[in-house]
Amino acid sequence: MNKAHLAKIFAAPPIVPMDEMCAYESLWLGQGAWFANLADLFRKNPGSVPSELVPMAEIQAAKEKLLAMLGEERLRSVGIRVNGAGEYPSKLRDADHPVEVLYYRGNWELVETPGVAIVGTRNPTPDGELNAKRIAHALVREGFTVVSGLAKGIDTAAHTAAIESKGNTIAVIGTPLFDYYPKENKGLQEEIADKFLLVSQVPFLRYSQQNYKANRLFFPARNVTMSALTQATVIVEAGNTSGTLVQARLRLLKEGSYSSWKVASETRSLLGPLDSKSRGLFALGTLLRSWKH
Repeated sequence: MNKAHLAKIFAAPPIVPMDEMCAYESLWLGQGAWFANLADLFRKNPGSVPSELVPMAEIQAAKEKLLAMLGEERLRSVGIRVNGAGEYPSKLRDADHPVEVLYYRGNWELVETPGVAIVGTRNPTPDGELNAKRIAHALVREGFTVVSGLAKGIDTAAHTAAIESKGNTIAVIGTPLFDYYPKENKGLQEEIADKFLLVSQVPFLRYSQQNYKANRLFFPARNVTMSALTQATVIVEAGNTSGTLVQARLRLLKEGSYSSWKVASETRSLLGPLDSKSRGLFALGTLLRSWKH
């Protein structure tokens, strides 16, 4: 590290997490704000953090709104990671539109563990749900963290199986940290936040001011983060219009056509004959070992 770089680091003002979160929330209240145009804003201001782009009066106003919405105890329990500062995941910096601020609850260190996403339909067949659980068990046994989106169906099966197997799991959700979707997963979401890691890129204030149709767009958007945090994605039953296929396309773009189609091909051959337990799990074990290297 050269002297100029060190001088730049020590010349920068310290990061105050609460100020950065409130500044980011304020940016999201702008007309037409979305991940892509916010990423463009930061590209035009390289090295800047949110508080350097928002007047202090607006930061304070956002803080007052957040306090009124969440209460002081909840607000102070929110952890954040800011792009370009501290422990922001290096895996996310190379995204086309990096998420400038991530919100989290739980053990952030799980981000640095090898992870595989298990995603799929919200309405699986019994075989699909069983397959998701068996894959999660195998992933845990091989030392992977199971990552999913906490939706009902395949996501819930994957998280639950990882916990039952005494493994680690990360939930990347499409709502703010204290919203629960589906409602019946509230207990599971709180368990993950308490014992594992819950991650969101959804701003509290913007979400609260939009209708459900606009907020639905946050669900496919979070697949970018889920894909970036993992080494591979296993899809268990997904319809042609599923947000899961967004993640599949991201995986293909991220890994390149050869390795991605290789994974897709092996995964298809794995998921088809899983009624043959030994053959399926042998194929999965081979595939998992290849993902570690």
